[in-house]
Amino acid sequence: MSLLQAVLMGLIQGLTEFLPVSSSGHLAIFRILFGVDTDTGMLFDVLLHVGTLAAICIVYYKDVWKLIVEGCCILRDVAVNVVLFFKNRTGGGQEPYRRIVNSSYRKFVMLLVVSTIPTGIIGIAGADAVEKSSEILLIPGICLIATAVLLVIADKTKDGGKLPKNVTYTNAFGIGIAQGIATLPGLSRSGTTITACLLSGFNRNFAVKYSFLMSIPAILGALVLELKDYSAAAVSGTEIVYYIIGMLISALVGYICIKTMLVIVRKKKFIGFAVYCLIVGAVSIGGYFYMA
Repeated sequence: MSLLQAVLMGLIQGLTEFLPVSSSGHLAIFRILFGVDTDTGMLFDVLLHVGTLAAICIVYYKDVWKLIVEGCCILRDVAVNVVLFFKNRTGGGQEPYRRIVNSSYRKFVMLLVVSTIPTGIIGIAGADAVEKSSEILLIPGICLIATAVLLVIADKTKDGGKLPKNVTYTNAFGIGIAQGIATLPGLSRSGTTITACLLSGFNRNFAVKYSFLMSIPAILGALVLELKDYSAAAVSGTEIVYYIIGMLISALVGYICIKTMLVIVRKKKFIGFAVYCLIVGAVSIGGYFYMA
């Protein structure tokens, strides 16, 4: 891999991971139309994902740290309650149990857990279908047009006021389903989940935060699956440097794109991305019938 390729892949990863244009859709279309093998090596793919994951953690570092702390406290209190349960049953005591969800951040943690469950199930169950659909130019085209429609809906949706304490677990589960479906090439993950959040009545800023933070388990899950199939290969010192450069660019561009998305959602300016997705989707569909 050359330095230019590493830089370009870092830019593509950082841009399309967070802007509502679907990275998987663009890669699928590019590969099919131009017959280009976009496989840059499993190690590089992993590093690119680490870069975008780092971008989320940097932008929302206070929230991420608080969620980790409260998540550990939830596990601690659950363990204590289990001990109390057996102690009360065997000793005849009546010691009170600890309340698990006793703060806004603990509710946030539980909401993210609930959202991750359907995402994981759909992602694993539909992995083969997603891979096959990436080889058919028609599917990314249709899904990009669907993304355009979702972005228009996001712009037209009235502002909601829901924060963690007001969000229901049913809302979280539905948004998790939306993220799972968005694994289809051409459906933007961020566009789909932010629209689902807004339709559920989320505050607009919180919708963006929730969308990006719920992607952390999804990205980590993807990393685990990639590393599971990764076998060590000889990589030169120069290539390692290029890989790290690509990762850093992915993180930097991803950071800028997350900040940009906050402004876009707040000002209801998805329409430009909607038009772009509509055009690319139409071109993709036209290319499918032309090549048929």
